[in-house]
Amino acid sequence: MNDRTDSGGHGQGPAARLQHLFEGHRLTPTQRRIAHCMVRRAADVPFLSSVELAELAGVSQPSVTRFAVALGFDGYPALRRHLREVAPTEPATTTEANEYQQAVEAEIANLRHLADLLADPEPVERAGRLLAASQPLLVLGLRAAASQAYGFSYFAAKVHPDVRLLDEGGTMLADRIDTAVRAGATTLLCFALPRHPREVVDALAYARSAGLTVVSVADSAFAPVAKHSDLLLPAAVGTGLAFDTACAPMLLGRVLLEAMCDGLPQAQARLDAFDVRAAERGLFVE
Repeated sequence: MNDRTDSGGHGQGPAARLQHLFEGHRLTPTQRRIAHCMVRRAADVPFLSSVELAELAGVSQPSVTRFAVALGFDGYPALRRHLREVAPTEPATTTEANEYQQAVEAEIANLRHLADLLADPEPVERAGRLLAASQPLLVLGLRAAASQAYGFSYFAAKVHPDVRLLDEGGTMLADRIDTAVRAGATTLLCFALPRHPREVVDALAYARSAGLTVVSVADSAFAPVAKHSDLLLPAAVGTGLAFDTACAPMLLGRVLLEAMCDGLPQAQARLDAFDVRAAERGLFVE
């Protein structure tokens, strides 16, 4: 997980080790694309040639070589040797599967990568404290990420005293940020998924200029929102179908809810009160 005030900890899985390897390096957009591809294919990367990695990332083979040098290695072979030494594993086996099964398997791999990153819980715990302390709490998500922001806000409102959802863009977005800051907001939680709207990047830049701490859930630590985030928590999306799938970002949102509840002393009491009211109203069919 990428944190501007990096604690130095990282998970034990191959995806987490790769993520840690890239931290602190100023990478070009092409290099960020290679890094993102390597994280998503963490189990396979130590066994890929530079040509194979270039094809997977959609870049040229010399770009892969320059990427390895940017990380401090003599070339790609040295980088691959390093990966084999620090993360010994067997290459993933391939099986005959249709495109729908492949999409499910890719999502399972994304969830495993998320589990690797969560081996170090400190970034999520820190995020939970920031979210709990912000009253009101702003939650931003536009276009593809709007459903993630809405889902988080729906549950967060049951335990947090003041959650304000920002799921529509336009000229009013900055006004709503200003209003929340005047009311005492200190943190904005952003869900950022591809394709990344320029409006989200602009909104985060504005939020930080207004004094808000920005916590982002994004598909990659190299997403466009990274430079405007104080704490970025990556969760990959699946790209095997016509439209991206976002199981890992959704699960990470629920993990953040859990961490936020730990920072809200009245969370359980609010949940209990909601259950009583729901029963009185016959809200749910049991």
